[in-house]
Amino acid sequence: MTTLARAIAALEPAGGGWRGTVPDNWLQGRTAYGGFSTALALHAAKTSDTDLPPLRSVQVAFVGPLAGTITVTARRLRRGRNAAFVQADVVGDAGLGLCATFVFMTPQASRIDHRAGVSPAFPLPGPDERRVRPPEGVAFMHNFEFVDRRDPPTGPAEWLRWGRLRERDGLDPDIALVAVADGLPPAALKLVGGLAPVSSMTWLMNLVAPPQTREGWWLMRATSDHASAGFSSQPMAIWNAAGAAVAEQMQGVAVFA
Repeated sequence: MTTLARAIAALEPAGGGWRGTVPDNWLQGRTAYGGFSTALALHAAKTSDTDLPPLRSVQVAFVGPLAGTITVTARRLRRGRNAAFVQADVVGDAGLGLCATFVFMTPQASRIDHRAGVSPAFPLPGPDERRVRPPEGVAFMHNFEFVDRRDPPTGPAEWLRWGRLRERDGLDPDIALVAVADGLPPAALKLVGGLAPVSSMTWLMNLVAPPQTREGWWLMRATSDHASAGFSSQPMAIWNAAGAAVAEQMQGVAVFA
């Protein structure tokens, strides 16, 4: 298995960008797992400029499939006194596969400190807690450990799951978080009642705190508020091992069922 750190290290400079490959163990069906391709895009964005402020927002469009040889490019859109906007594209043999905009922002002094989100009651997994078994043919899941909450049960269109990368050494914390943050199955799959063809189309992640946790564990939740006509809109959230909110997200998912 090729770890994420090795896949990033294997990227080679090419025409103002980077050239690499999508390892088989990072595939999700016929395309790269979204967290993997976004992690490569973020790496390119971070290396495209100097002294960037902390990552604050990630906006991704999954335009098409990515497999085999890929090229990753990044360019500054704008850099002001407080914020920098960087666009990164990942292109494969089939054309543009991913288009991302990363927003980096310096923390600002503020009179506002509003924190409404509460971490769900789901203790950190123990060493003997049963891990989720990857479904047949879902290669990328072997790069992670996941633990589902079973008691009390989650909602009919909700996932609540602890997740972490198996191999995390040498990774930038932002990149490690992005890699795992897309790891939940679409919440609408629970309404289907089993496996079905799905495809993430858009992904927005806002970081509300530095990506710091214990032993690599992140508590992740996804719910589908609306699923019809083959499209599901799902809000998502991430907490660290101490129960502090780290990221809020939104995804648009195509569901072919």
